Amino acid sequence: MAELKLLGAWPSPFSFRVIWALKLKGIPYEYIEEDLSNKSPLLLQHNPVYKKIPVLLHAGKPICESMIILEYIEEFWPQNPLLPFDPFQRAIARFWVKFADDKILAMWMVYRTSGKEQEKAMKETLEMLRVIEEHALGSTKFFGGEEIGIVDIAFGQIAE
Repeated sequence: MAELKLLGAWPSPFSFRVIWALKLKGIPYEYIEEDLSNKSPLLLQHNPVYKKIPVLLHAGKPICESMIILEYIEEFWPQNPLLPFDPFQRAIARFWVKFADDKILAMWMVYRTSGKEQEKAMKETLEMLRVIEEHALGSTKFFGGEEIGIVDIAFGQIAE
């Protein structure tokens, strides 16, 4: 197996997305904790555009952005799939992943703002949760059925 390293940070839900995917697939890796207030030369070298975590280094080649990393992991290590086999169901899963990435920031803003900004973030968060309940979850144990999948990982930070 090629060398696999993950540059991440403990408070980052985006790092946890990658950690969860690697663990669900049983893929060994080395975790490198980043100090986000003092970014390492390794991080800056491998993500010179955004300069942020997570970064997955596979045989020295960097993959950036958590959901792109998950897609890469899914393609490279197909065991214990995170995406459904059926193309229509895969498209639905990708839709909800996009929804998570578009909407989940409002949740963070509830805790990082105050006043009218916080009220707006709370309203957006409650609307997002309503949409998830009404249209995404259904009667299954997880978003994609009876197994944890990519959508569950994308929304995982809600549990925080």
